[in-house]
Order: sequence, then structure tokens, then C-alpha cells
Amino acid sequence: MADLAGAESAAGTGDDVVARETLRLVDEQQSGGHGSTLAGAGHLAVAARARRLAGMRIAVIGAGAVGGLVAALAARAGHEVHVTARGEHAAAIASAGLHVDGGWGAWVAPVELVRSIPNDTVDLLVLATKAHDSAEALAPWAAHDGTPVLVLQNGLGGEQAVRDALPHSPVAIGLALFAVSLTGPGRITVTGPNGLTLGGDPAAVAVAEPLLRSALPGGGAPDGTAELVLAPDIGGAQFTKLLVNQVNALPAITGLSVQQTVADRALRDVLARGMVETVAVGDAAGVAWGRIGGVDAEAVARIRTGGTAAADELARALAAGMGEVPNPASMLQSIRRGRTTEVDAINGAVVALGAQHGVPTPVNAALVALVHAVERTGAHLAPADVAQHAAAAGRAASR
Repeated sequence: MADLAGAESAAGTGDDVVARETLRLVDEQQSGGHGSTLAGAGHLAVAARARRLAGMRIAVIGAGAVGGLVAALAARAGHEVHVTARGEHAAAIASAGLHVDGGWGAWVAPVELVRSIPNDTVDLLVLATKAHDSAEALAPWAAHDGTPVLVLQNGLGGEQAVRDALPHSPVAIGLALFAVSLTGPGRITVTGPNGLTLGGDPAAVAVAEPLLRSALPGGGAPDGTAELVLAPDIGGAQFTKLLVNQVNALPAITGLSVQQTVADRALRDVLARGMVETVAVGDAAGVAWGRIGGVDAEAVARIRTGGTAAADELARALAAGMGEVPNPASMLQSIRRGRTTEVDAINGAVVALGAQHGVPTPVNAALVALVHAVERTGAHLAPADVAQHAAAAGRAASR
């Protein structure tokens, strides 16, 4: 599902200017990096200063798919946006801007690519790296301890990483439901325009909410394509998102889209069993299940009582909600770019919590192992082979 995201830690190259906007690029591959500031026409500089006075100054750490989209939306709304990215993606942003198309229109976002801005204050830090990259990505921002942070990640672990790295910063959690793909260096496509759920420390939510409402299409209104929902218990909503994100691992293993995965009967059975395990683990951990889009406590209760049949129904509904555009999910996007996935923060988190509470999780454990195998080899598995692995794991756990 959404999160899909793919936004990694901070290291990139180049020193160029995005058309129609004043930019400074700091070479992220040099520890003492240098900047190149090029001013555009005088009236554009005046307009840029006016926007900064009227809007917020934010830094998006990890401007991949989800992080890049939020950065681009905020820039379109007139906020001053700094981003980190790496490799070819960073170079493309520096030379030609951040290009967005798809469900929320097409535009080139005026964002500034930097590694850190230690001498300047920002109103909000947005952490949108993979969960396992959080600590490394946050390290350059130590001078901003106390600045509110919005975590936009799949899985668990990002919030704690922020509290460890920036102990005085209030933390908000954003759970993205929109589907977005990094389709090339500097290019993002919105394949499923949906909303976002927000919660966490009130001091951070108080900063993140007005930013998101100004940036999301329709102001995040309930009747639009990007509803912004405030969750009183973001922890419960996070675990529901963990349930939804059971759709993420199988595309990485097979190379298929989420829709193709769910359409395959054998893969859908594996997915359903993984969902049943997730609900059992959440219940054992005392989770107060929150709503994420159309998935709420009632949907969880149906899986609790109906087992794999109810989970099968939820999987079909999730795939149908993604529309016709193939959704590769974030783990498959990472595999295609040769990057480490966030499987340990999603399925691995279910396995770890299951071990703590005495709940068997053989399917999730098998999915973790299979994703890591694909990370190492780059070779996808046929659906029948995946089903056999999951069945063998289940038999071994029942002995």
C-alpha cells in the first residue's frame, strides 16, 4: 500500500539549479560539502522570499516516492522545501527539479537539495526514509533537536529512532494511504490518490496538520481524494497499517504488482494467512486497532472470527481500491533499485512481537526470509514456489 515508498537516506551529487527557482545544492558525498547558489530573475527572488514569509520552512529527509510527493505538494502550496536524496535521483532533482504526475496533476516542484542546514531553523522535519535507514539519516540533523518531526514510513521503528536521535523533538506519525511510485530519477507518479492519517505528540501534530492541509489536494477534506484523518491513538492506527502492509512483501518476492498478487489464488492464500497472524499478534500485544482508510476495528474483528476467509475478502478489497494502474508496492520498488527493503520493519516486526507474546508467525517469518533471498540474488520466485515455502513453514511451526 502506500508507502509505498522508497525514500532513502541522504547522499547525492551535483550543483545545479532547478528551472524557475533559486536553488542551493550541497554536494552530499563530501563531508565538508560546498554549495552553489544561483539567483534567478529579480522578480522570482522576491516571489520566493514572499513565499517563505507566508509559508513554512520544512526539510524532507528522504525524498523518494512518499517523501518526494509530500515535498512536491508542500512546494506547490508555497512552502520553502529542502530535501535529501541520493544517487541518480538526487542528481536529477538538482538538474531538472522534482517532476510529479498522475492522480493529483503534473508539475515540477521547486525544492532545494541539501544534506543539512545546521545554521538555519526549520519549522518541521519530515522523516521519510526506510525505517532501517532512520538513525543514519537523522545523524546530520542533530543541531535541530527540538524541531518537530513528522515520520512518514512503513512499518515500525521510525518513531523510536527519532526519539533516540532528537530526544527533545516532539514526534508526529503520518500513515500514507496514497499509492505513489518513483518511476525514474527525479520522477514520481501518483497511482492511487488517497488520504493520510496523522497522530502523535500534540506539539508536532500542531505543526504538521496545517502543513498537510495546505498541501494535500482539497485541503485534506473528507469529501476529497486526500482526506486527512486525525487519529486519537496513532499506535493503533499504525498496527492497522501493518495489517494493510501485508500486501507489500509478496510483490517483492514474485515481481508482480499488488493487484496481480491478490488475483493469484495461491498467493492470496499466503497473504490471508499472514494477515491472520498479524491480527493474532496485535491482539496479544493489546493493540487498540485504529482506522486506516476503509480498514477499521470491525474489519479486524471479522478476520479475528472469520480467519483466512475474512482476510481473503479484505485483500480483494484492498486490491480493488488501488484501481487499474499496477501498484508495485514499496518493497518491489526497492528490489528494482537494488536497495534493502523495509521487510524487517513490517513482517519482521510481526515476527518479533509474536515471539514476545508467544504467537506463532510462520508465514510472516517465511516472507521475511524470502524477501531477503530476493534482495541477495535479484531472482524472483514463481507463485507456486512461494506457496510451497509458506506451507512448509506452517507445517514446521505446527510440529
